[in-house]
Amino acid sequence: MTKSNRQAAVDLHIHSSLSPCCDDDMTPNNIVNMALLNGLDAIAVTDHNSCDNVEAVIKAARGRLVVVPGMELQTSEEVHILCYFPDLDSLMSFQDRISAFYDGVENKPDLFGNQFIMNERDEVVGFRKQLLLASLNISIDEALQYARSLGGIVVPAHVDRPSYSIISQLGFIPEYMGFTLLEYSQKSSVENYISRKYKLITSSDAHSLGSILERKMIIPVEEITLEGIFNYLSS
Repeated sequence: MTKSNRQAAVDLHIHSSLSPCCDDDMTPNNIVNMALLNGLDAIAVTDHNSCDNVEAVIKAARGRLVVVPGMELQTSEEVHILCYFPDLDSLMSFQDRISAFYDGVENKPDLFGNQFIMNERDEVVGFRKQLLLASLNISIDEALQYARSLGGIVVPAHVDRPSYSIISQLGFIPEYMGFTLLEYSQKSSVENYISRKYKLITSSDAHSLGSILERKMIIPVEEITLEGIFNYLSS
């Protein structure tokens, strides 16, 4: 690991209006502007099982903060994992691969919420028909293989929660999966054995603008760039 000489304030788990459980005003520009107002240096928009709004967020940021390409995937075990990629093309390739594992159930906006696809001007340019809240027909092992083959980093999400976490669903964190970094909820704590064994990061899991982190999660980086943030995540 290279010596770090800078610090970056990050929130690497934010949902946009693409996620049906999210407020409709979680638009690309609103997310970016709130992150800047809160003094963040880097964010990741990690919508459920899709990345259709990531490019719009990158364009809306206009280089004013780092946007890490990402997605929150729900596996067949109902485990939530955060998948981060070194560039947008790799993330899009990952989405192309996992699209074969959608179950075909369509979203019902009146019941689950809207799934807006937006451009960098916050204009709605489409809708995701596939319900994004459902588990994909892909195991966590398969998801790990696909993500890592594309240079991605996989981080188990909110491991302290009683549902949709790797611990709640599997009962433990399998060592063979090779995780080094775990995410936990900002209002919770983790067991001592976890904090001794893994590097930890907290995020907002924001579904509304007011939930986006301020300068709470600070990470050491060589430089405040996508490469610098990604190197921290992978070390």
